Amino acid sequence: MLGAIDRLRRQLAASVGFIGPDCRLVVLPEYTLTGHPVGEPVEVWRDRAAIDPEGPEYEGLAAIARDLNVFLAGNAYETDKHFPELYFQSSFVIDPGGEVVLRYRRLNSLLTPTPHDVWDRYLDRYGLDGVFPVARTEIGALACIASEEILFPELARCLAARGAEVFLHPSSEVGSPQTTHKDIAKRARAIENLCYVISANSGGIEGSPIPAASTDGGSQIVDFEGRVLVEAGPGESMVANAEVDLAALRRARRRPGMANLRARNRFGLYAQSYAAAATDEPNGLDDGAAPGKGWFLQRQREAIARLEADGLI
Repeated sequence: MLGAIDRLRRQLAASVGFIGPDCRLVVLPEYTLTGHPVGEPVEVWRDRAAIDPEGPEYEGLAAIARDLNVFLAGNAYETDKHFPELYFQSSFVIDPGGEVVLRYRRLNSLLTPTPHDVWDRYLDRYGLDGVFPVARTEIGALACIASEEILFPELARCLAARGAEVFLHPSSEVGSPQTTHKDIAKRARAIENLCYVISANSGGIEGSPIPAASTDGGSQIVDFEGRVLVEAGPGESMVANAEVDLAALRRARRRPGMANLRARNRFGLYAQSYAAAATDEPNGLDDGAAPGKGWFLQRQREAIARLEADGLI
């Protein structure tokens, strides 16, 4: 991982030098330091791939942010001393002073632990603002959405409700010349919430049994009207760079009219229906032990069974 950080240092220094000194934000893709788990038990992946929030990996990333005078966003698996039996997939933002100003733990994941699985303990420790963090910075109000979570509109809504202006989206997704589900979702999340979406996709994954270019290309920046301002092709790239016009975004948010969906949304209308539709119970891992290998898929099967029993699918 430290070797990967050294490589990132060289690549980012060259990229920022090419783009220019007004480059203030860099978003790294998902799996920058590791690949993804491919069937390892939770305790094995925790020990192999999850980093310490106070460890040398974050120190190395913080040094890059300081030296390049940028906000550096990315994604990593990490441990938490308050939940030693688990790991979380975390998205982060490091400011130009080298401080982690945002840490978001992924809430929707098929095969990895989430804060929802230890919900009461997590809320006691971090509070709801720690579950849906928004960092108010000199370059706008930043929030993170991890990978396939761009497909969950409720997450983006919760972040926008807390003032987010720019969604940072570390991802590792299908590389395709056709419009993908995530491409559609990025534009939708931008339009619904009047937010920018900065989505960084991996330039392939090496050392995996999955063909390397399966998750490759398509990094893009989407403006608050759903327009793709720029998009990168396949391979490692800094091509997806563009200006984020916060002044224009803020004017749009303050302008009455049909297009101002953020101001028109009536959140209270939906709260009761959402509460009644819950299919996945919280605190499923609250016994303090790492889950067995089949636990995550079994939870999904149980959710499907509840929906079927209620006549909803």
